[in-house]
Amino acid sequence: MKRLRTIDHDTSYVDIGSGPAIVALHGSLGDFRSWSPVMGPLSRDYRLIVPSLRRFFPEHWDGKGDGFTIAEHTRDCIAFLEGLQLGPVHLMGHSRGGNIAFRVAQQRPDLVRKLILAEPGGELDASLMPPGQAPSAERVESIVEAARLIAAGDVDGGLEHFVDRIYGAGTWAKRPAASKQMRRDNAYTLIGQIHEDRKPFSRSDAASIRNPTHLIGGELTRGMLPVVLKALTEAIPGARCTMIPYAAHSMFEQAPIRFSEIVLEFLDEA
Repeated sequence: MKRLRTIDHDTSYVDIGSGPAIVALHGSLGDFRSWSPVMGPLSRDYRLIVPSLRRFFPEHWDGKGDGFTIAEHTRDCIAFLEGLQLGPVHLMGHSRGGNIAFRVAQQRPDLVRKLILAEPGGELDASLMPPGQAPSAERVESIVEAARLIAAGDVDGGLEHFVDRIYGAGTWAKRPAASKQMRRDNAYTLIGQIHEDRKPFSRSDAASIRNPTHLIGGELTRGMLPVVLKALTEAIPGARCTMIPYAAHSMFEQAPIRFSEIVLEFLDEA
């Protein structure tokens, strides 16, 4: 584990392998451990750098105070990339981390070589919403209820509510012990997500992305995530999308070899 001072925060990160750098950003309830299933394949020919975002493990946060918005995490990531002093890197993000990676590429394209978005989390504004598709408040409502349970001391109950909403009823109960523990270690960050001020994706946002972009999705993912994935694929100039069969939102846990193949094939292209 390494640490890098960025702005007013020490960013903890894992740094393995050698070669061109890939920086991978985790999603909700995750940390650097989220990417464990693909660390081996991705670090064979690349230098894989995996930070934990502010307020996530190994930091222990009680959900109180500030320091937890998409804008702040975006600033942290920009400062982290600058602090690495590696020049442009391949930037990859999953879910909420995909949203942050998108915002980093939008604001500082000079820091990014290629952009990989694995089912980026967020909503669409009217300019990107497909005809007949109504905006959904399900994600926010789920976070609020999960955060309420966690704040009241029912950590596993809150996590079960949040995880089962994304992956289907009974998913939390079937999670491996290590996966559950990582989410317990980060449970209080869901309280922060209530006020994270996540802006919806717009057509002009997507059109501003100039870095080569590849989006990845799981064919079994439900809800708004596939809608967002399709809309961004169509709106980001030159973007491509690959769907992984028999996988859902945690695609790189469920199909790590196929996920790694998709990433490496994209990065190896001239």
